Amino acid sequence: MLLWAAQQSQPGAALLDRHPPHFSTCFYNGLQKGDKDYDSIALTAKQKGEKYGTLKPHTSDVPDIFGGRRGGPCGGWCARTGARVGGATGAKPRRKAHCMKAMVLPASAPIEEAPLQLRELPRPDPGAGEVRLRVRCCAVCRTDLHVIEGDLPAPRLPLIPGHQIVGVVDAVGPGCRLKPGILVGVAWLRGTCGSCAHCTAGRENLCDDSRYTGFHTDGGYAEYALAPEDWVYELPEGFDEYRAAPLLCAGLIGYRALERCGVAPGERLAIFGFGSSAHVVLQIALHRGCTVYVVSRSRTHLEHAQRMGAAWAGSDPAGMPEPADGAILFAPAGALVPPALAALRKGGTLALAGIYMSSVPGLDYERHLFYERTLLSVTANTRADGLALMALAGEIPIRPEIQLFSLAEANRALQALKQGSIAGTGVLTVGNGG
Repeated sequence: MLLWAAQQSQPGAALLDRHPPHFSTCFYNGLQKGDKDYDSIALTAKQKGEKYGTLKPHTSDVPDIFGGRRGGPCGGWCARTGARVGGATGAKPRRKAHCMKAMVLPASAPIEEAPLQLRELPRPDPGAGEVRLRVRCCAVCRTDLHVIEGDLPAPRLPLIPGHQIVGVVDAVGPGCRLKPGILVGVAWLRGTCGSCAHCTAGRENLCDDSRYTGFHTDGGYAEYALAPEDWVYELPEGFDEYRAAPLLCAGLIGYRALERCGVAPGERLAIFGFGSSAHVVLQIALHRGCTVYVVSRSRTHLEHAQRMGAAWAGSDPAGMPEPADGAILFAPAGALVPPALAALRKGGTLALAGIYMSSVPGLDYERHLFYERTLLSVTANTRADGLALMALAGEIPIRPEIQLFSLAEANRALQALKQGSIAGTGVLTVGNGG
């Protein structure tokens, strides 16, 4: 309620005068010291508490930054004394069935500062066309790192990050066809307008009104998450849930990048950077009979690529046995664009797969672009990409290599991702006490 009051662009006192004191026990609703508007709205709440007198705990139903509407007493100020009741800094209450644990980003900061905070929040309720997932796991991603550190400024804070979510549907909103108990995945792209020229041409990933999980809305670093039913993916039967999580962003971006760079079965593919996406792409490319070359600065990653079947792995693309028919640049380093283009045969294509990249230096036309070499970018994915990848994952089958962390270890997992010390993908385990 506090942060909701702050977001209404009106003085907290005026808003609280308009809302009767039955909201008093939900003034807290996730706001903590250090969050925007904490001091001014907290003072207003205390003043109103003195004005309205003693009140009994009440289940709230107010708009909330954490998606949907929240219900249940979640800690706040006593309306009589202004003292803190429950919540994150008061006396620890008994955990309620309608609450959940989540790793919350109150403000952007370097991951080395461990900015994600473990909080107990009200569990979200699904609206029309939405499903609620009891989260089983959520993979960490470099995009999460860019959001947390502010390279991709989040539209609003506090925020629950995470967009490679695997969970069991446990509640559905009006108008949904899915039934509780189905294992599904949620990816980065979670909504578009559906009517623009891009959407109607099968390129919904380019929609100007696109919305993203763990960016515009809360994501999967939590015990429960909401998602539009039309944007969840039913997972291949029998597929390991922890190994499914990396497919929902790393796999999808890698799959679209592989399609965009135009490497046909049996041709040569060069991969620059060997993280989560790359080790999924390598499996798909090998399944198609391609020869794969991997370029990385990390000796650990190079050894990993060779163990997985790369024909060549090294730190300098000039050492590749032959020019590649196509290449994918996963590393967010613009300085790698010229040497990656130079490593292509005539008519080859380089796909840039990062959502963020440092500045690209100048290119020499004849050396890097002439002879119909193509340079293009990759943006998110379409639902058609998702369906195709899920089918392929079950067919090959794709087996992402993973390293497990608990939900409370999200900061440590992202620090390891930034340091390049994860072989494959880091996955936060949330269900079964994660």
